[in-house]
Amino acid sequence: MSAAQKPLAPTAPAVTLPGRPCSAAAALHVVGEKWALLAVREIFFGNHRFEAIARNTGAPRDRLAARLRSLEQAGVVERRPYNERPPRYEYHLTESGRELAPVIRALLEWGDRWVLEDRPVVMVHEPAADARTPWDAGTTGGTQSPAHAHDLDAAWICRTCGEEVVMNTLTVDVRAPGWDRSGPREPSPSDV
Repeated sequence: MSAAQKPLAPTAPAVTLPGRPCSAAAALHVVGEKWALLAVREIFFGNHRFEAIARNTGAPRDRLAARLRSLEQAGVVERRPYNERPPRYEYHLTESGRELAPVIRALLEWGDRWVLEDRPVVMVHEPAADARTPWDAGTTGGTQSPAHAHDLDAAWICRTCGEEVVMNTLTVDVRAPGWDRSGPREPSPSDV
């Protein structure tokens, strides 16, 4: 495991979930509700204030407020004051929240391919824009001003070997005690 891949200390409270021990299940427990992911999407897009997030997600205000509180408690977003009287806050992604970028991108790509006929949102890669904060580049209003800007066509690359990852090259190594790929194992005499 490279230094870039080392797991960080969890920011979300530990929970015990039913079924297979799995990081995907634990992640979905934190961000898997529709309004939570749409709120993260809006903050990625540069919309930090509650009014904009509510308008752009279509979420009921009470449910959105609850999702933002749970995302804050899990360490995915943080509130920053922008007005003292009355007290008002903006929402910003933490490191944990910013690492959801590939999830948002994957959902956009899947929706473009399997759900919608048109692409209402397109990720644009601007190689020379690396000095800007990620996702602040989305304010160009659809124009591609930098000479090398182009629609993102991302690939999943293995950091160890540098090869593109395709589904038929993956296997599953279940490391949770008492489980294998098919589910929970029957205890053997050596387990007792």
